[in-house]
Order: sequence, then structure tokens, then C-alpha cells
Amino acid sequence: MDKAYRVKLSDFEGPLDLLLFFIKRDELDIYDIPIAKITKEFLEYLQYLQELNLDIAGEFIVTAAELMQIKAQMLLPRPEGEAEEVFDPRAELVRRLLEYKRWKEMAEELERKQLQHRKVAYRGNFENDPMVVEEGDDDDIIRDVTLFDLIAAFQFAVNKMPRKHVHEINKLNVSLDDQMKYIVGLFKEKKEVSFFEIVMAMTEKIRIVVTFIAVLELMKQQIIAISQFDPYTDITIIKVSDKEEIATPDSTY
Repeated sequence: MDKAYRVKLSDFEGPLDLLLFFIKRDELDIYDIPIAKITKEFLEYLQYLQELNLDIAGEFIVTAAELMQIKAQMLLPRPEGEAEEVFDPRAELVRRLLEYKRWKEMAEELERKQLQHRKVAYRGNFENDPMVVEEGDDDDIIRDVTLFDLIAAFQFAVNKMPRKHVHEINKLNVSLDDQMKYIVGLFKEKKEVSFFEIVMAMTEKIRIVVTFIAVLELMKQQIIAISQFDPYTDITIIKVSDKEEIATPDSTY
């Protein structure tokens, strides 16, 4: 893909977040991780991250290597006569996941308390005060939606894309700026749009990729937000800013 489409996200979730995403999605036992299955899915997501031209931190590559090493150790035959109580190659990974999970849950709880605190109106005259949050405001508009949820939606869209059996080489006239303007233009007639609705009519993979990155860029500029009613399903895109000017993306983000 062209360099102009490379995206770097400052709040990019790390590899442990991705592993917890798999464990939560498939309701796996964190103490008995099916290492072969989770390694395969981790490598598939890593491939999608590279395909989307997202800057991948080295820790993702390191974790992928660790998973493959653990998988190899799990496949090694156990020497005859060895005691049943043997070292589990997954033990260190499980320890790190549990520690990370505890810190993540603490951070989420602090964030929830902060959102609740914003809804508290102390005694005084708050009429027409822009800082007062109305009861009906939706503070959880992007709750529990991670980059990996978006990639799952992207993966679904790509898999559903019509297959072409004839090899064609065509230069497509599609740019990140055009797709960003296209998405924003959809809100002239609708209050919200579905990610699947946007991309399912597209027949070129590159157009889906650029559209997906356009969603990420618009989120970064705080022009749109996303919500998801059920885990691992379609993503709803909502416009949260009335500004009409869209910043032209640089070559890297």
C-alpha cells in the first residue's frame, strides 16, 4: 500500500490487550490457554495490522515469537518417567496476562467513576452552564470498542467481499482524503451509519482498506465516534463534531 496511508495511533492497544480480546471473545480459560489456537489467531491479526499499514510496535513481534516458542515447547514429547508436575511453558504468559488484566480493570473502574462524577451537579446555579452534563447524555458512546473490534469488523467485510476469478490489473483512483469526505458526507442524510453498510458494496479490497483507515483518522480528529451494541458485530459510526473542515492527513500519523 502507498506510504500515504500509513497510520500511527498513540493509544494503540498492546499485544496483551489482543490476547485478552481473544480470551474474552471465545470465553477461554485464562489458566488453560489453547496455545495453538491463540497463536494462529494472533498471527492472523498481526497480518491484518501489517496489511492496514498500521505502525506495529516491536512488542507485537516479540509476543508473536514468544507464542510460537511456547507452542513448540507444548509440542515436545515429555520424557518417559518424568513426574506429572512439570513446568507449564504458558505459566509466565498467564502471570503477565493476569497482572495486565488487573491493572486494566482498575483503569476502567477509575474511568467509570470519573464519568459518574461528571454527572454530579453540586448545589448552586447551573442554569445554562455548558459544563453540566444532562442526564440523557450518552457518555458511553465508545464503550468497550477497541481497535481489535474494528479489525474484526474489517476482517468480516473483507471475507464477505465478492470474489473475482479473473485477474485484472487496474489502478484505482481512491484516496484517504476522498474516503474521509465520503464518510462525513453520509451524515447529511443520516444521524448514524453502519460500517458494514459503507463497505459491503465495495468490490476492491484496497478501497475497503482505505475506508477503514479513513474511519480511524476521523476518530483521531474527533469528528466521529463509534459504538457497538453486541460484541464482535457491526460497528455504528456517529458524528460527534459539527466542524466541516477535515485536516488533510500527513504521510505518517
